Amino acid sequence: MVGLVFLILIYSLGLGVVHGITPDEHTWPITFSYAIGSFSAKKGFYVGLLFSSAFAIQRAIASELAYFALIKWADIAYFNYYLYILIGLIMFFTGIYVLRFNRIFHIEILPASWLGKKDRHEINTDPRTPTPKMALLHGFIAGWGFGSFALILYTVLVPRMPSFYLAFLPGLFFGIGTMLVQAVFGYIFGRWIRRMNISEKQGLRLASIVSGDTLFGGGIVFVLGGLLGLIFPKIANLAIITSIHVGNLHELGLAFVMVVSTVLFIGLGSMFYNVHKIQEEYGKK
Repeated sequence: MVGLVFLILIYSLGLGVVHGITPDEHTWPITFSYAIGSFSAKKGFYVGLLFSSAFAIQRAIASELAYFALIKWADIAYFNYYLYILIGLIMFFTGIYVLRFNRIFHIEILPASWLGKKDRHEINTDPRTPTPKMALLHGFIAGWGFGSFALILYTVLVPRMPSFYLAFLPGLFFGIGTMLVQAVFGYIFGRWIRRMNISEKQGLRLASIVSGDTLFGGGIVFVLGGLLGLIFPKIANLAIITSIHVGNLHELGLAFVMVVSTVLFIGLGSMFYNVHKIQEEYGKK
């Protein structure tokens, strides 16, 4: 019995590590935006740790619920699409907080940093950075998503636990595995922006703008993704099947598109665009 529990926990930990490595829509965009906003490898590690620790706690709770079969709501059609909308709204309003929009309802709905405006009347000249509390909230809510990893965890591993006293452990170990990887990613993202050839003052401003753009734009992407799934489910369910038999990489569908759009196009696009704008801005002072 002890050997079985040990194997389940080791497998759960490994599953969590793989989950953290693969481009998951519930982890990568959020870790990227918060870590970039920290402008520090140490703080990036800390933010990644905070986000994924809340994620781990959620998985532990959900595992206990799964053991008692109390998560029937997870079987609701299009549950993930509703979750995308919720996560998207949180990202969107966090982006507004970071960029300090003074007038939200304006004819221009995109951040001024995307439009190359030097007159940033929509954005305060000193943008904020995302707070640790926001990362914790994001982590807990994002953890309620259901995909291939969650299904293996809740339907295969958790039911094999010998007692309800131990039922939370697979989810906790899964979360710890994800947490380890996301903390490392947070460190890498934070160190990467820290080592760019710009001053600390420029870097802090760049970090704020990029994290704000990523959260703001990513929030729109997630909300649109959720609405697409609810309104046009056949289109949202389209996916490219690959030969990689790993969750998040075997089927490249809506979730993969949201990750790529948020991290690569919006996040990195904002970074490469704004680094030159900020250097020019400070160079003229």
